[in-house]
Amino acid sequence: MNKTKARITLIAFAAILAVLIYTVFVGWGKTGSGAAKNIKLGLDLEGGVSITYQTVDDNPSAEDMSDTVYKLQQRVDGYSTEASVYQEGGNRINIEIPGVSNADEILEDLGKPGSLEFQLDDGTVILDGSHVVSAEAASQKNNMNNTEYVVQLEFDKDGTKAFSDATSAHVGDNIAIVYDGETVSAPRVNEAITDGKCVITGNFTIESAQELASYIRIGSLSLELEEIRSNVVGAQLGQKALSSSLVGGLIGLAIVVLIMIFAYKIPGLIAGFALIMYAALDLAALNAFDMTLTLPGIAGVILSIGMAVDANVIIYARIREEIESGKTVRSSIDIGFKKALSAIIDGNVTTLIACFVLNLMATGSVKGFAQTLALGVALSMFTALVISRLLVNACYALGLQDAKYFGKAIKFNLLHIVEKRKLFFTIAIICMLSGPVFCAINGARGAGALNLSMEFRGGTSTDVTFTDSFTIEEIDEKIKPVIQDVIGSAEIQAQKVSGGNEIIFKTRQLSVDERQALTDALNEAYPIETYTDNAGKEALSINFETISSTISSEMRRDAVIAVIIAVICMLIYIWFRFSDVRFASAAVMALIHDVLLVFASYAIVRISVGNTFIAAMLTIVGYSINATIVIFDRVRENLRERRNFETLEELVDKSITSTMTRSIYTSLTTFVTIAALYIVGVPSIKEFALPLMVGILAGAFSSVCLTGPLWYVLRKAKDKRDMAAAKAQADAAAATKITASKKKKNKKAAK
Repeated sequence: MNKTKARITLIAFAAILAVLIYTVFVGWGKTGSGAAKNIKLGLDLEGGVSITYQTVDDNPSAEDMSDTVYKLQQRVDGYSTEASVYQEGGNRINIEIPGVSNADEILEDLGKPGSLEFQLDDGTVILDGSHVVSAEAASQKNNMNNTEYVVQLEFDKDGTKAFSDATSAHVGDNIAIVYDGETVSAPRVNEAITDGKCVITGNFTIESAQELASYIRIGSLSLELEEIRSNVVGAQLGQKALSSSLVGGLIGLAIVVLIMIFAYKIPGLIAGFALIMYAALDLAALNAFDMTLTLPGIAGVILSIGMAVDANVIIYARIREEIESGKTVRSSIDIGFKKALSAIIDGNVTTLIACFVLNLMATGSVKGFAQTLALGVALSMFTALVISRLLVNACYALGLQDAKYFGKAIKFNLLHIVEKRKLFFTIAIICMLSGPVFCAINGARGAGALNLSMEFRGGTSTDVTFTDSFTIEEIDEKIKPVIQDVIGSAEIQAQKVSGGNEIIFKTRQLSVDERQALTDALNEAYPIETYTDNAGKEALSINFETISSTISSEMRRDAVIAVIIAVICMLIYIWFRFSDVRFASAAVMALIHDVLLVFASYAIVRISVGNTFIAAMLTIVGYSINATIVIFDRVRENLRERRNFETLEELVDKSITSTMTRSIYTSLTTFVTIAALYIVGVPSIKEFALPLMVGILAGAFSSVCLTGPLWYVLRKAKDKRDMAAAKAQADAAAATKITASKKKKNKKAAK
């Protein structure tokens, strides 16, 4: 790159960054398109719509209620991955959808959950809606090669058989789709459909196709429901929660940039520029892809900023190593980017694999987490491998060619990690066992093994209408302390219903006596409105309902299965890329160590286990794998360049020592971003940040002290065999050479 191109490159990136910053903070047009303020926020930050349905059947079974809650959760995921569905009382289901303010529009779009049947012309029922797996509007090309809109259906196993039998016997007849007693469509059977998948064609517009698909989806519920109320509710957390989190993120980002400049000089400054561009791109993309951002999501975005440093650290540490070995700066830049590429790609691809599986299989907040993380990973790779490279080359072309501009490498004597492996393994085992031990202690004390939040164990919903109006901040400062004094728990969620003085509180399960005590305490502190009941008596406007967990057993099952499959896919990729199952096996052990240490922090400190628990565990899985791959990438490289006299122990120790700079700076910068969030954040963010800090420290320990020694233990037997075979082959070759030499001498002597 010449100087002219270098100047153009710097000017272009400065202009792009200016445009991005303007887009994020201001936006374009009258609506401010692209601005961060237009990012859809979750129910905890912005509020949304709360809809309560009641079953037509007064006494539904627990199984039908659970199935209906689960299916409704899948339906509302289309509005937001952060939408939640939970049971209220014995026969009610509550739906909360963030980021929307028109309850009527949602109700119209969602449809009235009623009964659905597929019937023949004579009224014979083929199957009901419970056998429908999916129903979606789509487009396809017809025989005239024109685009037409259709409805695609898929049935479960029993539905597939019933539909196959009916369509095979009634080709040419019509099958009516009957919703709440009314025929909404009656398509003709053109051929037998035996694979459980069918397409309904007709003169559909996109709107009419979506409407029919909606009828079929909502009619596939196990129970028939009727709406009893819908409210627009305010944010569960005040503006203070959002602003303090953003302040924490900015502080963390600023500290990270300063650390990078201190460590790597000019490349560090470039990394800071790339990180700021990454943050701006991430915010703009969240808006562009219409993702919903909750408070834990903000923490995840801020964490991804810390993790985005990793790629830059790997690159610049490599460049500096090449400079220290005596190569020119120009050559070191090229070699550094080339050698860092495999570690960056492998580390990020494994995380993207996990994101893909989680997005495909999981529901709710886990799906939202996967989408946000995948976006961050893709953007971090782009900024590190494209933007950073162009900027480094541009700076070099403009004269910053002296090695002093690239900082000075930290010198480490060879670390004898493998030799001390028994000590490290013992420490790891003790730490891993601490979680189950404290769970047992907590259980013996009657406090429960873990401090499960309402998202897992359910609780009580208290609907109160006060005579006065309160803001969310006033609710936090005035009303929540009154509730805490009565129930002895600080876990209180509050939602303010728009257009009045009604507030909904969610707490742990309350007994009858506690409910009465809470009523008295609230009314004494802040008067509650009264109304005349059916008996003509004056009553307080306060109502209590038992609510189920917002994370249903089916959602937990889906999340666990998705995580297991994601980890398996990640490890298969590691096995394939490193051509040695021992790498994958060691990675699994390190992963178990890190996850169990985070789990232990929940048991020891009694951190509330809720939605953020799942997000924290998933974050540490991605972070741990990424850190492990960097070590293994160096081991793989050193294996290819291994000298004959070098032992396997020396090779592993050399690999760990040479990546210590990366381990220190990546762990430090990631830890700093979360620590800043913990210091200035609200309690709910602190509960997310603390276990993440534990996980970062655990990941730093396992990547340096466990992964290499574990691989060494698994590999050393094979290495001995390989070395013995190589020695035998060398001896045989030497013996052959000696024999050939003797024959040659004997031949000469004979002459």
